Amino acid sequence: MAILVTGGAGYIGSVTTEFLRSRGERVVVLDNLSRGHRAAVAPEVPFYEGDIGNTELVTSIAREHDIDACIHFAAFAYVGESVSQPALYYENNVEQGIRLLGALVAAGARRVVFSSTCATYGEPQRIPIDEGHPQLPTNPYGWSKLFVERILADYDRAYDLKFVALRYFNASGATPERGEHHEPETHLIPLVLKAAQKEIERVTVFGSDYATTDGTCVRDYIHVTDLAAAHALSLDYLRSGNSSTAINLGNGQGYSVLEVIDAARAVTGREIATEMQGRRSGDPSHLVADSARARTVLGWQPQQLDLAAIIGSAWEWHSKRPQG
Repeated sequence: MAILVTGGAGYIGSVTTEFLRSRGERVVVLDNLSRGHRAAVAPEVPFYEGDIGNTELVTSIAREHDIDACIHFAAFAYVGESVSQPALYYENNVEQGIRLLGALVAAGARRVVFSSTCATYGEPQRIPIDEGHPQLPTNPYGWSKLFVERILADYDRAYDLKFVALRYFNASGATPERGEHHEPETHLIPLVLKAAQKEIERVTVFGSDYATTDGTCVRDYIHVTDLAAAHALSLDYLRSGNSSTAINLGNGQGYSVLEVIDAARAVTGREIATEMQGRRSGDPSHLVADSARARTVLGWQPQQLDLAAIIGSAWEWHSKRPQG
């Protein structure tokens, strides 16, 4: 039996693939490389370049490798882009996701760990955000993930497809071999580090008038290796015959954009220039997790809670690989 990792050439997908292999799991990666990197997947891992919506390909992979579970990362994940190009997000994240799930069901793979997002909650009504918080996304990216969550719930009832939807907060940090590299880059920590390396002139801060301590958005940052561990624990949970569920993944501590920039200045010892602009469409003011359920249900214990250490791991990786 093997695990299909869709989007396994991406940032979180590649780290999770290596984590699974360190546990002795058989892993197969499917990625169309539109935003992933072939070099992020070890040569010995079976790799297929293609779309998750290619049902013929997914069915062939499932049969050839005896796939019994899927960790589904493959999706577009830029909030701003989803606002300007919603069709792209609904076609890629939802339409192709439906085809993937159909192929998995037809092949007899009945366990899915889904890479969801805290963006499904929208503007928070309470902080920290627990899994019972109302889900009302403020952008098409969040809606696309919420739609797939709802589809998974319906497939569970109709086809006995069991799933864990992991609602990430802000993935960050790096391992010695794998880190965050996107084109274009929109995530705060890698952008701040690019400014520290003088690859870009300054960091743009979108919005200074939010109802936060310094007026900038507040986010919960979680190290990518802690995310990878949670995916493995979710597989264990499903293999034990447990019911489908949704689980938050975050550290429970929020940091503003300006606090992250200040922390990066301290870690790197370099000046980091900033430029204030207006709010970016679709950005909630606060996103901070209540992750108690992950601890009680999965037995998950995040190991890297310190913001400076998270930024430090990313800085070490970016310093060694300035081109990604």
